[in-house]
Amino acid sequence: MAGYHKSGTKRWIDRLGLWLAVTLLVSPAILFFLWMISLSLKTEIDNIEWPPIFIPTAPTLANYVQVFAENNFGKYLLNSLLVTGGATLIGLAVGIPAGYGLAKMKATKLAGVIMIARMTPALSFLIPLFIAFQWLGLINTIWALVITHLVITIPIIVWVMMGTFEGLPQDLEDAALIDGATLWQSFLLVAMPLSRPGIVVATILSFIFSWNNFIFGVVLGGKDTKTLPVAVYSVLTFEQLSWGPLAAAALLVTAPVLIVTIIAQRQIVVGLTAGGLKD
Repeated sequence: MAGYHKSGTKRWIDRLGLWLAVTLLVSPAILFFLWMISLSLKTEIDNIEWPPIFIPTAPTLANYVQVFAENNFGKYLLNSLLVTGGATLIGLAVGIPAGYGLAKMKATKLAGVIMIARMTPALSFLIPLFIAFQWLGLINTIWALVITHLVITIPIIVWVMMGTFEGLPQDLEDAALIDGATLWQSFLLVAMPLSRPGIVVATILSFIFSWNNFIFGVVLGGKDTKTLPVAVYSVLTFEQLSWGPLAAAALLVTAPVLIVTIIAQRQIVVGLTAGGLKD
């Protein structure tokens, strides 16, 4: 009985320590996020008040209206959706079969080489890409941004899918091959359905990293092809820093990624853990 009581107490202490650690790590991010919301809902006079006003006395959406009216954010939102969506879809079409092939070949060293493209600073790609796109006449086009974002999406998708396919039970694919299926049919009808959690994780991660990319958009994009991160930078002015519109613009960039992550959080956890389990 005493041992059970001690075990229960230890479990309670461990749980309390876990929650304290999570609170310590997450609370600054939550505080900053709430502060951004507060800034976006206040007038500029309230934003420069001292001491600061955290809870708006008269919340207003004027900052969001100003961002869309003065900065053409609707068009930049569409540009971001086209660039990120295109780079993610093409990355999935290339990365899923590549991850499957690398997993079957057990080519972990080759997968490491692919990840070098993701770890290499983006500035390393800009000069050759800029020269190539200038020669092809693709500067300041959506296609130029989609192609450059493949440098972000494909390595992430290949890496995630390789771990996912390695964790699948080989017996099911062997049974399909014995029954007369080709390797391509085994991939499409057996491996793909079983790897759904990994595909979800690869899609979300590539979407997030592509959506938040700034350097490719600011160098290779033009006035009509700006993405949202570049548009937020354009909100900054040298004459006056308007905290309300800037916070509203930053929240508009963050919102799609945050919504996708919240909706698919269960699939993210399942997909990240599935790749580490092998039979």
